[in-house]
Amino acid sequence: GSRLIFCCCCSSPLYLITLQFNFMSTSSDEKTPLVGVLALQGAFEEHQHCLEAVGCKTRQVRTPQELDGLDGIVLPGGESTAMGLIGTSGSSGNMWTALQEFKETKPTWGTCAGMILLAKKCVGTSAVIQNGQALIGGVDMLVCRNYFGSQISSFEMPTQPPPLSNNQDSFPGVFIRAPAILSAGPGVEVLAKVVATPCRQAAVVLNELERKIEAGEKVVVMGLVDALERKSQQEISYKQVTNELQEEKKEMMEESIELPGAADGTNAREVICVVRKDNVLCTAFHPELTRDYRWHEYFCNMVKESMASSSPPSSC
Repeated sequence: GSRLIFCCCCSSPLYLITLQFNFMSTSSDEKTPLVGVLALQGAFEEHQHCLEAVGCKTRQVRTPQELDGLDGIVLPGGESTAMGLIGTSGSSGNMWTALQEFKETKPTWGTCAGMILLAKKCVGTSAVIQNGQALIGGVDMLVCRNYFGSQISSFEMPTQPPPLSNNQDSFPGVFIRAPAILSAGPGVEVLAKVVATPCRQAAVVLNELERKIEAGEKVVVMGLVDALERKSQQEISYKQVTNELQEEKKEMMEESIELPGAADGTNAREVICVVRKDNVLCTAFHPELTRDYRWHEYFCNMVKESMASSSPPSSC
């Protein structure tokens, strides 16, 4: 039973307020999502701050064992090549295999470099890793690495807000050495696009792809720009390398590639910057580097929906 408690000042009963407060506090604790942030390299602390601001608990993840008990995970921006090397090293316990399994059932969000890791196909990748970029994969999209240029070419531009957000003002998209999604396959929902001109390296890659497509070729493996050789201010030449085709990717040779068209004169293209495939979210920009938490709130809601659908029905 409950006890009747009186205020020492006015003798008013207070037990109803006490009971209601305790009930609300317990209910809130039970629904708090625990979201991991991959902490091999990149802006993981910034993501933690944003997730905690929208009501999530967070955990830094560096080993497969630290995935246990998580309700979702964020793959942050950083350097995808570096993360690829670390994730396949023995010290990480083959993190990518564990993440491939995790994303099949739990909400997963990749931002910038994290988005590259989730892509099924990627052009413009560095050749410093043997057998090509180490990817988690899972989302049927073609990504162009560093589409927007180098670190000094970083910029901010307005992008579309998350779906169903109460605030439909544009979202400040921070693009830092950012990739762009050139095409998305069936079942991949496009949530935002921008019109932007590719950097010089990306333009060379896209021009080579277009030449081969116009010739009727179905290509995935191609010559990639690996570096620039600057001999003088006016004289720049391109060093090209070719990634080896992995056995598991041979079936890709039968796929055709469609690229967004380039505008005359400026070479600007309409490229995709946000997609969702079931429980996987990808953003080309860095929401964690702003004070706008709308995309983190959107992902938090994805996690809560996943938690609700996986919870057993309560018994009366």
